[in-house]
Amino acid sequence: MYKNDIREASEEQLMQFFSTIGEKPFRIKQLNSWLWEKNVHGFDLMQNLPKKLIEKLKEQFTFLASQIDQEVTSRDGTVKFIFRLHDNHLIEGVLIPSGKRVTACISSQVGCKLGCKFCATGSMGFTRSLRAWEIIDQYALMNQRSNELFDQNITNIVMMGMGEPLDNYEQVIKAINILTSPQGNGLSPSRITLSTVGLVDQIKQLADERFKANLAVSLHVANNKKRSQLMPVNKNNSILELQSALRYYYKQTNQRITIEYVLIDGINDSLTDAEELAQFCKAFPVKVNLIQFNSTHPPYQKSTPENTQRFIQYLESKNMVVNLRRSRGEDIAAACGQLVKKKAEGGNLKVEGRRQNEKKRRKAEGGRRNESNYELRITEPKN
Repeated sequence: MYKNDIREASEEQLMQFFSTIGEKPFRIKQLNSWLWEKNVHGFDLMQNLPKKLIEKLKEQFTFLASQIDQEVTSRDGTVKFIFRLHDNHLIEGVLIPSGKRVTACISSQVGCKLGCKFCATGSMGFTRSLRAWEIIDQYALMNQRSNELFDQNITNIVMMGMGEPLDNYEQVIKAINILTSPQGNGLSPSRITLSTVGLVDQIKQLADERFKANLAVSLHVANNKKRSQLMPVNKNNSILELQSALRYYYKQTNQRITIEYVLIDGINDSLTDAEELAQFCKAFPVKVNLIQFNSTHPPYQKSTPENTQRFIQYLESKNMVVNLRRSRGEDIAAACGQLVKKKAEGGNLKVEGRRQNEKKRRKAEGGRRNESNYELRITEPKN
């Protein structure tokens, strides 16, 4: 299925191909620059390659490029994308502007196998994993839009979109290696965060390979029985096994781990839940990100302000580093899988985002981003 995409070819395959057609090896470096540094999706755009070579490449390879299918912009500035893959499957990505940073949230799979009860993607089922170049396509397409909308490149990447990154280990790591390579996009590993629900064996593999990017664990509850009910993956990756794997990860990498914890009303936001979370985190240095729940479907709702504050105060009383992450893009279904699910369930709506003269306004305001200029537009598609 993928053998003819140029980005699937290994270095050895390219060397053999170039040798067969009588081209010099330095052309491979030029080709790779176009593929991974400039992220072009067409041989005719490779301006320093001879026309004869371009024709040979066209005969042997193709591009199975992704494209932006829909885009919607929130009042708070969050921009959500639906990407259409070469086989017409849909995935999501999100741009989150914040001060001088623009963070891209990227998907690793079409759907997800793990079935977390509160997650829109988990209710969609699993279709397939993404190839490394499909992951990078999301970055390239959103980076172009980031420059058009915000006058700057993406500064941070979080692998927190659709799918479980460690269930697509080989391709996700390959994509991260390209994104951080000087011959690729040249991003610092410290600017990339991989988020996992806690696949124990793969976390140990990351540790053994001295993973350089950041690791975040979507824990959401630190009680084994409750976590198994909320997140079926816990049945084969128990709290104690996960804690042990994270302890090993810290020992091998010396990197602090981020614990992601979505606060859900009456489910995981009690003082007992906070006590169990604090106990879990004693084993290694952590930063805890408490996240306001972006409602996907009943019966789950966001925690009340009172319960949220009480939860934070307890953790802080234990000298833990705690951040409360405000939910972004609620008006555009920006949580993982929401927009694709909405499109699948009622595909007669086309959702588009529009940013009215934002560049002009930002220049007039000295570069400040005016979030009141965002608007949401929903239109019927033309037949």
